[in-house]
Amino acid sequence: MLHLAQYRPLRLITQNSLFSVSLKVVLSRPVAFAQIWKSWFSSHSLVGNKNIILMGPPGAGKTTIGRIVGQKLDCPVIDIDDDVLESTWNMSVSEKLQDVGNEQFLEEEGKALLKFSASGSVISLTGSNPMHAASMQHMKKTGIVVYLDVPTTVIMSRLKSMKVDRIVGQSLGISLKDILQFRKQFYKRWYDIRVLCGGDVAAEVVAEKVLDAVKRYQNSELETFISTRSSRSGRSMEKDCHKYFSDVVTEGLAPDGGLFVPERGLPKFTAGEWQSLIEATYMERAQVMLERCIHPADIPPSKLAEIIEAAYGENFTCSKIAPVRHLAGNQFLLELFHGPTASFKDFALQMVPHIFAYCIPRSCNYLVLVATSGDTGSAVLDGFSRLHDTDKQRIAVINFFPEDGVSPIQKSQMIGCQKENAWSVGVKSDFDFCQTAIKQIFTNSDYTGFLTVEYGTALAAANSINWARLLPQIVYHASAYLDLVHQAIIPFGSPVDVCIPTGNFGNILAALYAKMMGIPIRKCICASNENNVLTDFIRAGVYDLRGKKLIPTSSPAVDILKSSNLERYLHLIANEDGQLVTKLYNQLENQGHFQLQNDLLEKVQQDLVAGWCSEEDCLAAIHSVYSTTGYILDTHTAVAKVVADRLQDRTCPIIISSTAHYSKFAPAILRALRIAEINQNPLSQLHLLSSYSPLPPVHWGLLETLKKKGNEDHQVCAADMSMLMSCIETLIQNHFMKVF
Repeated sequence: MLHLAQYRPLRLITQNSLFSVSLKVVLSRPVAFAQIWKSWFSSHSLVGNKNIILMGPPGAGKTTIGRIVGQKLDCPVIDIDDDVLESTWNMSVSEKLQDVGNEQFLEEEGKALLKFSASGSVISLTGSNPMHAASMQHMKKTGIVVYLDVPTTVIMSRLKSMKVDRIVGQSLGISLKDILQFRKQFYKRWYDIRVLCGGDVAAEVVAEKVLDAVKRYQNSELETFISTRSSRSGRSMEKDCHKYFSDVVTEGLAPDGGLFVPERGLPKFTAGEWQSLIEATYMERAQVMLERCIHPADIPPSKLAEIIEAAYGENFTCSKIAPVRHLAGNQFLLELFHGPTASFKDFALQMVPHIFAYCIPRSCNYLVLVATSGDTGSAVLDGFSRLHDTDKQRIAVINFFPEDGVSPIQKSQMIGCQKENAWSVGVKSDFDFCQTAIKQIFTNSDYTGFLTVEYGTALAAANSINWARLLPQIVYHASAYLDLVHQAIIPFGSPVDVCIPTGNFGNILAALYAKMMGIPIRKCICASNENNVLTDFIRAGVYDLRGKKLIPTSSPAVDILKSSNLERYLHLIANEDGQLVTKLYNQLENQGHFQLQNDLLEKVQQDLVAGWCSEEDCLAAIHSVYSTTGYILDTHTAVAKVVADRLQDRTCPIIISSTAHYSKFAPAILRALRIAEINQNPLSQLHLLSSYSPLPPVHWGLLETLKKKGNEDHQVCAADMSMLMSCIETLIQNHFMKVF
């Protein structure tokens, strides 16, 4: 097998002949050259008259892979180094670099590329071509740019074995590693699709991956979404009803009341592809994973990079974004609270507003509805308030929360995060009512139609029922595993367990999705508080809400009885049987319960184990961990810690999701630490906690929010559907009618 660092191909190669074409002909008569090939090439090529343009660092294997791709497609192969630059300059590239120096070399290289034209070819760029903007714009117009993404350590090893002693940009005091890192910004600017290349991957394998990536790029219609309640027969008869990523982001909930899922499932990464991300930063991992989950026709890679940078570049207090911290023994904490509102919800809700603004049509206003049991509210308000001013004029958000069902600090935070396009509404009921009300509003076609006609406003959802909310959560579960490998805690391939405080089933579903994509997660441990419906379901297969009343606890984000994302999981294990899912949820709605058949229960128990934690045990765990380590768990993480202690078998590491910062639950934390006198003022509570010099420190974002002495007013609404709809209309009138 050919490997990436081997061989240099002949000039222009087809499967049937090896021959060299004069570069002068290629440069001076591009149209004539293209016409020679046009009739032959159009019937054979994957891309017609478009070029496949391979881009990547020196040593990425562009030349070798280009030759193999050209052979597979029976089309011309052009190597810019050999066929353009050296023929134009009548000297080798290394001689030219020595002759003119770095800056002038880039300019000369760019000029040569601007004069070059070809079609229906596989073109291998030089490693420095992407640093010249004008010539890359010229090339990008002619085809699909494929980025061969090879880890820097692998590139350095290859260049050493190839005895490459100098590349463009290298000079005294600048290391090869620094140059390669510097160049990445230029590669990221130009590519249409990325191909991950591990260290010891055969060139033929990479070439096949290139062809697969190009096919995917051309066939966006294959990446469709279906409802969890759609039948197979209905899907085959109604192909025009399939939705794309942009559609499901905008619509949120499927018209039949189900949730959107990708029809072909999630992409799978090979072990080599995951290993190529071990050295990557969090944002680099996010970019790679999300590119595979979102078709470039929906969001191009360059725009996705902008969105990821806007979400994570400056808004998180920890440079690692989602660091993994050793707690004790084989237990590790995945810290998900370093975002601006101090909970795991920030990972999705710093991204989703930008994704939403990009995907929605410009011809309509959008009102985003969200229900929260605590953390989602402030996260969604903060995220949508960070949009550009032009987007805030056409996108607004209403956050419904149980007026008496969140912590005082959470409530202060939601009220404090209100902006000109973001409002909080307290509802005199619990979270389940808020969530059910939103679902009913979305499926009320008369009402949604009225809002569209009367106010030019469409509704959208930002809860985890929206598919875009789940994708960023998959990233941090995968990243946590890669961090353990990077820290040499485990070798790649060794399993881990994860334990996640679970209410609405979104976070643990994201971990299951990460497992499906190739992360070696053995068991997902579902941790409940005293609202332990999910524990009973996982243990016995019975989802039973009959006679159940929500119990307010100190971990309000999991004070949930009806877990909406469970529907996606049931659809998955039922082999996409939408009729069965519909039957189960109709039974839940009408009779208050459903029971899984034995074969499905076996599947559940292969993936999940479950336990629950009392209030007393939760607070005791906070005290115990602080006493032994100086680290303060929040109440939700303490629930997971208690359950993990009971259920883990200690044969592999366990990653506990620390889903919120303890600062959000100061009264409960102070009780757990057995502090007798607790001031009722939230800001005073945080100052008291800070005096203990805890790990981690008190969250800066919460302190800043609570210090603001702005308008503390918020609207309060009765638990009545007509009242909620009236509230929505009023806020639409006040915002969109005022703007326009």
